[in-house]
Amino acid sequence: MAVSMAAAAGRLRRAIRRSPLWVSPSRQPLSSEPPPAQATAVRDAFLNFFRDRHGHRLVPSASVRPRGDPSLLFVNAGMNQFKPIFLGTVNPRSEMAGFRRVANSQKCVRAGGRHSDLEDVGRDLSHHTFFEMLGNWAFGGEYFKEEACSMAWELLTQVYGIPEDRLWVSYFGGDPNAGLDPDLESRDIWLSLGVPASHVLSFGPQENFWEMGDTGPCGPCTEIHYDLTGRVGAPQLVELWNLVFIQHNREADGSLQPLPQRHVDTGMGLERLVAVLQGTRSTYDTDLFSPLLKAIHQGCGAPPYLGRVGAADEGRTDMAYRVVADHIRTLSICIADGVYPGMSGAPLVLRRILRRAVRFSTEVLRAPPGLLSSLVPIVVETLIASLISEDEAAFLASLQRGRRIIDRTLRRLGPAKLFPAEVAWSLSLSGNLGLPLDLLELMLEEKGVQLDSAGLARLAQEDAQHRSQQAEPVQEQGLQLSVHALGELQRRGVPPTDDSPKYNYSLRPSGGYEFSTCEAQVLQLYTEDGTAVASVGKGQRFGLLLDKTNFYAEQGGQASDRGYLTRVDQEDVLFPVARAQVCGGFILHEAVAPEDLKVGDQVQLHVDEAWRLGCMKKHTATHLLSWALRQALGPGTEQRGSHLNPERLRFDVATQAPLTSQQLRAVEGTVRDAVAQDKPVYVEDVALARTAHVPGLRCLDEVYPDPVRVVSVGVPVAHALDPGSRAALQTSVELCCGTHLLRTGAIGDLVIVGERQLTRGTTRLLAVTGEQAQQAREVGQNLAQEVEAATERLSQGSKDVVAAQRLSKDMGRLTDAVDLAMMPQWQRRELQATLKGLQRRANTAVRKLELGQAAQKTQELLQRHSQGPLIVDTVAAESLSVLVKVVRQLCERVPGTSVFLLSPQQLGHVLCACQVAQSATPAFTAEAWALAVCSHMGGKAWGSQVAARGAGTTTDLEAVLSTARAYALDRLQPSSPTDLHRLHRQQTGPGQEL
Repeated sequence: MAVSMAAAAGRLRRAIRRSPLWVSPSRQPLSSEPPPAQATAVRDAFLNFFRDRHGHRLVPSASVRPRGDPSLLFVNAGMNQFKPIFLGTVNPRSEMAGFRRVANSQKCVRAGGRHSDLEDVGRDLSHHTFFEMLGNWAFGGEYFKEEACSMAWELLTQVYGIPEDRLWVSYFGGDPNAGLDPDLESRDIWLSLGVPASHVLSFGPQENFWEMGDTGPCGPCTEIHYDLTGRVGAPQLVELWNLVFIQHNREADGSLQPLPQRHVDTGMGLERLVAVLQGTRSTYDTDLFSPLLKAIHQGCGAPPYLGRVGAADEGRTDMAYRVVADHIRTLSICIADGVYPGMSGAPLVLRRILRRAVRFSTEVLRAPPGLLSSLVPIVVETLIASLISEDEAAFLASLQRGRRIIDRTLRRLGPAKLFPAEVAWSLSLSGNLGLPLDLLELMLEEKGVQLDSAGLARLAQEDAQHRSQQAEPVQEQGLQLSVHALGELQRRGVPPTDDSPKYNYSLRPSGGYEFSTCEAQVLQLYTEDGTAVASVGKGQRFGLLLDKTNFYAEQGGQASDRGYLTRVDQEDVLFPVARAQVCGGFILHEAVAPEDLKVGDQVQLHVDEAWRLGCMKKHTATHLLSWALRQALGPGTEQRGSHLNPERLRFDVATQAPLTSQQLRAVEGTVRDAVAQDKPVYVEDVALARTAHVPGLRCLDEVYPDPVRVVSVGVPVAHALDPGSRAALQTSVELCCGTHLLRTGAIGDLVIVGERQLTRGTTRLLAVTGEQAQQAREVGQNLAQEVEAATERLSQGSKDVVAAQRLSKDMGRLTDAVDLAMMPQWQRRELQATLKGLQRRANTAVRKLELGQAAQKTQELLQRHSQGPLIVDTVAAESLSVLVKVVRQLCERVPGTSVFLLSPQQLGHVLCACQVAQSATPAFTAEAWALAVCSHMGGKAWGSQVAARGAGTTTDLEAVLSTARAYALDRLQPSSPTDLHRLHRQQTGPGQEL
């Protein structure tokens, strides 16, 4: 095998010959030698090297969609999928538990969240939202620093043939504040490998100490850098490979403790490595991007890509090339992995990426509609291209309208004025047109205009507060029509609002929904206090009545639509509509006027399509949930209320007793079956009388219109209403005026994530659907695996107190995670019951070990101290609990003795515990004793007159012991000359008779 690897290395070295000197960032070929190795060969060489030469197991890349990790929007590093190993939570029966040395190439997305490169993409020659991370790992001490460094050096210099004098390394230079010494071991390893001392640099924790988060595994890292200058002038270093040595754990108190097992975690970006091997300073000039850049040029009206940046990039043409090329890669990978553009979380980030790509391709590169989908490889076109093309076409109209609104607003602004936050918000994803705010800022930046960031932050905060209220809705009064206003409308003969256009939507062949706009006439305008007016002015919040509308007004538990309207004669001015509500048969819209609007104006209404579709999914899911509950609890089960919005649904149901875990699971299963079958949803208006005697037809105790709207899942309405068919007993058939899906499959999934008793006999269920439901299931599965692993650890037992205490704390943390996680409620119940028993067993084990250790410490102290009224000493104890037990046992073994013990810990921390004999004077209390001593150490104490405990920090234990003795001697009253003689002898020092 070594021979074949050597031959392969030779072939690869011959394939990646390149000029030894790079004196400029020119994009011209550097030599006439054969072309360098392609990216696929570079990737394969990495994997083959670790598999064939060093016995690593190759594992596939994880999906970019994190599994069971709500802290991440996307997988952003190779180590993400191995976090259970680092955290010690891996299921011992899982395949991953057997990993010792592995390697892979991981798909990574860094956009949104803590690690985001989205704003930097296109501005330089190296940033990407999607990239591949080449990595190798060693778990449980399989190998460590020496082997990791040697392998890395061997691969870079012998296989890839990178000149050794072009490579520099850095290592951790220590952190005195954290008590961490320099990583001289890594330094010496590099020197032994032949790296010149002048190329070995030391840096502090910010550069060379890696941490997973605020707590958890961490350790020093050493980085390999490449010199771009080719030994000409001062070196220009770029990081190539990061080798992390995970050997510490960051505790909750900020301290560092050594890990029982050490790990190696390395990562090297494929794109940057390929750029080095192909002799270019730009990752965009490699064969990973050149085909895309060529295709973009062929499909647009812009000049060819020249690799310019900054002021040299006139019109930001090359920036646009890089943005489009990067973003189409990210979109393709994410969609292939099941992340689709949406309205929250990772889907919202992906939507921003898609819209940035559309904007740059159309406005900067002058590309025709459809360019993005044409860039997706034909082999995946049916899977990905149609989704991208559909959103691209939908966004183009919004982009063009947004550009006109920006230009129009700028013409009105005076010099040096900020772009209004209200206009920006109406254009944004959170507003009406769906322009990402970062894209909007860039469009303004191109015109030399600044955005009113403070105003925008205020609007964002108000929107966040509104969304938080939506999660558990409160009844907002909003604009209302008084009885007098309604009477006036009736007197004038104004007909009720025709809101039938709200049902005008259809399914596209691709599976998406198309919502029709609605043209209407303004019949009446109202101020915020309900006064009827003929017109409203700029900035005014107002209500308006129209002759017809396609907005769904809040009723039946479904949240109101939102969106915007425009005047027919001026489509570039958007009037945001926040809500719509029913007032005596009229639909009152609440809006804000950016300009004047008057009675008689013709307007066009646009609903927020993503918001509406979210409500439709939740409403159809609510019907299925209601039917599933009747299947599980019996046909007499009654709904007591519901509310839904795009984020989640709430359902109140009459129950004789709380639902069991089995019932909750069965309900979810019934809904999932209906969703998986993608059943058609039939809707029809029928005479109310036809619904009077249909077995199984569900209706609430309320007044229904005649005709009434019937919603039937899977069965045509006519068949469902046939009394002889009994179809309404086998599926969901309800009277409902809400907007629903046309097929159940779009729900995706449903998970009941919460349950509580509102009142006696009424249970409230909370549920999520789609992406949120899938994430909830993954979180539940991940937690179940952690509980199973904890059970295995507990069964193996602990031989020492520290391990038992750690296990007990882990049980507590796991219990908290299960209590708070968004996960299936039935699974939460089961895991809570399991963890309750495990916690009890873990606590019992800790108590037994602590009592045993305390007995041993007690015996050792009694050997050093004869019986007497006072014992003051130090003792080694792993925890305050053990220390308290030692004090208690001493007092039990030697009645009449008062005891004060100190236990020094790491970093100068000291624990203390004391107990005062019952025979002591009333002036001598344990709480005051502990407080006096701990105050001397700058700490705290607590307890009672008899027993107390505390903690502090000191480097002078002798002084603290003296304080404890002096305090006690001052309050102890010797009852005999013998006791007096003992007390005087006790002042000779610690460890002697007291």
